[in-house]
Amino acid sequence: MDQLPVSPLKPKTMAALEPQRGLKIATGNSGTRYRGRDDVTLVVFPAGTTVAGVFTKSRCPGAPVDWSRQVLTQGGGTARALLVNAGNANAFTGSRGVQACQVTAEAVAKAVRCRPQDVMLSSTGVIGEPLEADAIAAVATDLAAQATEDDLHAAAQAIMTTDTFPKWAVAQAGDVRVSGICKGSGMIAPDMATMLGYIFIDAPLPADWLQATLSRATERTFNSITVDSDTSTSDTVLAFATGEEGGAAVDLDAVGDAIFSVCDQLAEMLARDGEGASKLITIDVEGAESDASAKTIGLSIANSPLVKTAVAGQDANWGRVVMAVGKAGEPADRDRLSIWFGPHRVAEAGLRDPDYSEDQVSAYMTGEEISIRVVLGLGRGAARVRTCDLTHGYITINGDYRS
Repeated sequence: MDQLPVSPLKPKTMAALEPQRGLKIATGNSGTRYRGRDDVTLVVFPAGTTVAGVFTKSRCPGAPVDWSRQVLTQGGGTARALLVNAGNANAFTGSRGVQACQVTAEAVAKAVRCRPQDVMLSSTGVIGEPLEADAIAAVATDLAAQATEDDLHAAAQAIMTTDTFPKWAVAQAGDVRVSGICKGSGMIAPDMATMLGYIFIDAPLPADWLQATLSRATERTFNSITVDSDTSTSDTVLAFATGEEGGAAVDLDAVGDAIFSVCDQLAEMLARDGEGASKLITIDVEGAESDASAKTIGLSIANSPLVKTAVAGQDANWGRVVMAVGKAGEPADRDRLSIWFGPHRVAEAGLRDPDYSEDQVSAYMTGEEISIRVVLGLGRGAARVRTCDLTHGYITINGDYRS
């Protein structure tokens, strides 16, 4: 596949990505799929680094997902290294996939002097093709000797597949820095997306606290985006706390907020880089019977091809939002329903708003960022879901993915 043009929704500015204390990073090319770019990333952590993870809910997970789930438990919540390859998902590859994980983890463990179960693995790319484990292992061995503190930006680029720009985010909690990188552009839907995401915190954090915090943040961010309703076999988000900032007592509430902020920024970037996207769509559902019900309704709207194509065509077809609310299978009362497109109320109490102006709403739909607000009038449940429009570009990209 040729290099794709950068998404028009790429953020105009992004935070400076400074070296993250405690990390040593290197990237390289394995020669297995991509030419002229790095596709393998190795991150080495100091002893005592704690780790947490959230993984795909697909019933057909990739071998690296199974590996990382297992070692997350067996390793006692600690990690010494992370190895990521792009271009091959090592999914639906049977015993060869399991063996590939063993080979690559053992190579990294030998190079950084740790146990194989201290190595977290991620793969992303084409499903069903055997991973050339020996090539990945050879590159990983070389990278262990090259790793420095300055390559987080290179890592954000090396983990990309159909992404059109590298994604990173940072947040500060006093002296504690939280940095994150992720990849994802298509096969994006809860839970989580065809995404790999890595959060790095330079503070000493208990593994159980980190796991609970990451799980909560993921539910409201990475698990609340969709591009095409397809859940990947490879979804992984991992958080690593290196303990490098060991001075004053850590404010866990502030660090938790910073972790959420980084996850939220990254999740929005994933929606902005949806394959073929020309518009970012933010859907806020309010007044539902519960937060879970609101989220289900939001995803019903966000995953509707009719809603997404209407937005792509700059058509204020709010009737399709009504349709998506009604099909969600959640409590809803037609005669209490109100809908806004941006600042414009288009429907109220089960009827078109009496002040509705087609010209005003149509003008709003020409923008790159579209807000849809739905108020159900049933309770206090609320949720935000992000997605993008559905254009001809999505078909072009996915019709040519393996070539």
